[in-house]
Amino acid sequence: MNILSAIDYNRNFVTVKCSHMLETTFSILFYLKKPKGYESGAMPVYMRITVNGVPKEITMKRECEPDRWNSHAQRAKGNNEKTKTLNAYLDTLERQVHEARRQLIEAQITITADSLKDRLLGKDEKCYMLLEVFAQHNKRIAALAGSEYAPATVQRYETTLDHVRTFLQWKYGVSDIDIKKLSYAFVTDFEFYLKSKRKCNHNSTIKYIANMRKIVLYCLKSGWINKDPFFGFKMTKKEVVREYLTEAELQQLATKQFGIERLTQVRDIFLFSCYTGLAFIDVSKLTRSEIATGVDGNQWIFTFRQKTDTASRIPLLPQAQAIIEKYKDHPKCVNEGRLLPILSNQKMNAYLKEVADLCGITKTLTFHIARHTFATTVTLSNGVPIETVSKMLGHKNIRMTQHYAKILDKKVSEDMIQLQLKLSAGFTPA
Repeated sequence: MNILSAIDYNRNFVTVKCSHMLETTFSILFYLKKPKGYESGAMPVYMRITVNGVPKEITMKRECEPDRWNSHAQRAKGNNEKTKTLNAYLDTLERQVHEARRQLIEAQITITADSLKDRLLGKDEKCYMLLEVFAQHNKRIAALAGSEYAPATVQRYETTLDHVRTFLQWKYGVSDIDIKKLSYAFVTDFEFYLKSKRKCNHNSTIKYIANMRKIVLYCLKSGWINKDPFFGFKMTKKEVVREYLTEAELQQLATKQFGIERLTQVRDIFLFSCYTGLAFIDVSKLTRSEIATGVDGNQWIFTFRQKTDTASRIPLLPQAQAIIEKYKDHPKCVNEGRLLPILSNQKMNAYLKEVADLCGITKTLTFHIARHTFATTVTLSNGVPIETVSKMLGHKNIRMTQHYAKILDKKVSEDMIQLQLKLSAGFTPA
């Protein structure tokens, strides 16, 4: 038998028995393949993967002279640099085939010659696009809006998706990007884009980046990417001074007489939030069934915070009880089973501006301020322990409540400075 015949018909290679779903025979063969019209010279090197007797050929895009090929060893003969390079390449390919086979076994994918070839060439890997995955995520949370997610949360993710979409056009001129192409540079460029082109402040920028990071982490946990592009990126927000009403402002608001019923109603609901610490979304969904007798025999609110889905148990202060009693027969409360006659968030905020103007309060009244007022002026300033305040606010840990303690420290400092000035003015040295 001549050399070419020996290469064509050599079958002296190792057959491996493996167990994966069914008993399978698996083998690898490197050989030279004579091209059409071949007369002389180098021949292309091929690899044949055979599983259960079914072969699949893959060209190595390398060539070798027939008289320098060892069909038994399935490698080139000689010690020159060209031979060493070719053999090293074939060794690497053989290891990659075994690695591909191992991956298929771990993934519980049936091993065939085709599946091995596809895995080796990367053809079996689905391409996941960032905006496509993001849009699918948003679609899912939108379906849960009102139950597990607040409508505002859904809107924030939609806004983030729009920012990422315009960023891709601005930076790369593309409509979408493979998630495997995400990198640390991608994240920092997105941060720069939000701050420079979209004019977002630092904390808003971090919120948008955090929303995108949730999508990337989902891809990471799903095994679609191997490296977290956010690794090393700092997600620290800058501390914001939280406004709240002073005791004098709160009293001014509570005693003000309005000639318009809707303003009185909005003021009362705002005060209810000041005396319970509940956010607007939590007040708006309160029902009568969530008012019950607590361990002390008094009336408590037993509810769950919409934002964090954590339990919030709040003893009702007399001021809050009076507001509930005032509106118990209101048609909106009776017909809808609500505790208070809540308007839309947009209308409430608009009317609160009128309320503030009529009361001579220069601060922008929002339900965030009401919640902060409960934490500071109503509770912490009156000696309620921070652990108790944290529990009533529905915070997951006390660190979230410590912001308010810092505000009080600032107030203490301001008051002491005023005291020092008074003392200095009245002190005359001997």
